[in-house]
Amino acid sequence: MTELYAEELRVRDKGRLLVVRFHEGDAYDIPAELLRVESPSAEVQGHGPGQEVLVTGKAAVTIVGIEAVGSYAVKLIFSDGHDTGLYTWPYLAHLGRNRDSLMADYERRLAQAGQSRG
Repeated sequence: MTELYAEELRVRDKGRLLVVRFHEGDAYDIPAELLRVESPSAEVQGHGPGQEVLVTGKAAVTIVGIEAVGSYAVKLIFSDGHDTGLYTWPYLAHLGRNRDSLMADYERRLAQAGQSRG
């Protein structure tokens, strides 16, 4: 089994989309908002199960920078200053494959909390 890695990363739509193309051919357009609210950082995910934080007000967030982290991940820098999540290739593939269901779940959690995407 070959290790997953991205062949191409591009920011499109004025920073609103990250295009990821993997070496085996899969390609995904992942919204910056989803990348931000599902950041793998401790600030968003907490330090263990049940410590996840519902991030709100990120509908207009954009990606302003990408930095390579070895050969296994990238650090995304967002317009709101967030830059502590390390997005591994498998995690980016997960976000890309499950984009629609993750966004629907995020919107459901926002509604339950009386919040909006704005």
